[in-house]
Amino acid sequence: MPELYVTNFNRNFTGVSATIAGVVAAQEFDLRLVGEALPGVAAPVSKRDAVAMCKTPPAGRPFSIWHVRRNTEMRAGIWARDVLKRPIKLVFTSAAQRRHSAFPRWLISKMDAVIATTDRAAEFVPHVKAVVPHGVNTVRFAPAQDRAQAWAALGYGGARGVACVGRIRQEKGTDLFVDAMLEALPKLPDVTALVIGRAGGKHRAFLEQQKAKVADAGLGNRLLFVGEIGGDRMPEVMRALSLLVPLPRYEGYGMTPLEAMASGVPFVGSDAGYFPAFSSQGQAGLIVEPQAASAAIVELMSDEARLAKMSDAARDVACSAYGIQTEAAGIARVYEQLWNSAA
Repeated sequence: MPELYVTNFNRNFTGVSATIAGVVAAQEFDLRLVGEALPGVAAPVSKRDAVAMCKTPPAGRPFSIWHVRRNTEMRAGIWARDVLKRPIKLVFTSAAQRRHSAFPRWLISKMDAVIATTDRAAEFVPHVKAVVPHGVNTVRFAPAQDRAQAWAALGYGGARGVACVGRIRQEKGTDLFVDAMLEALPKLPDVTALVIGRAGGKHRAFLEQQKAKVADAGLGNRLLFVGEIGGDRMPEVMRALSLLVPLPRYEGYGMTPLEAMASGVPFVGSDAGYFPAFSSQGQAGLIVEPQAASAAIVELMSDEARLAKMSDAARDVACSAYGIQTEAAGIARVYEQLWNSAA
């Protein structure tokens, strides 16, 4: 029987999905992905099959571990452990840098171990066994041999690309990116900007508002809303960019700057998530107030030497401090602590 089950119950490819995919690909346990498929990971088993498979402990282990990251996944794990009496322990990763609402707090209180992604996140959850920052797969996300050629191959127009990546909603600052680019694009005639992501349900009206602003400015051919891009294509898109501009109002951690950095792409971002640490004191990225984003984008994109230097530094910082193997090793230590505690 597998010693580790890693759950992914969300059909959409989110930042959480990206972190799961990266870690699973780097882990060396006998494991099964449970739920929805992820790029670069072996085909998953169903929740029903996972519950059936963990009836008995794996060879040489006192129990299996279920690593969960969402409310639905915690619920499934608690049911399997406490109602069906499966010999499993539950590990939860928490990135939120704010107090969870009541039901998630209750779910988290039932976990056997919690891994926080930052010291700040650790302040809001119990049972923290370790602080392990997310890492990035620096093999999948790597610089393009020829960035101009890589950008041209995407077919979006212009000579260079700038983008924001993530769910389209106010919390993620999509409107702040649009406003910044509406101001910056007239000063950067060779640049095309992309809004990459989807707007679900109640956020569709917000998306239409952003599209209307772009149309009113006459920049519909240079600021494009390209929808969601699957995780399998994201590396080729990321390495083709010249700059990433994430401006969320709130972010628990934030993977897109790391994916950009590993691709040799610096960022201009808001003071959210773990972005200040990623920036490495301005070497790999610039932290700005939203109203200053446009000026920072124009200044950086107009200085080829500085942009190239930051591109190299971004890759170096990602590889030296945030490689996926570092995260996988930190998580593995928590698993071993649980298994050894039962010995």
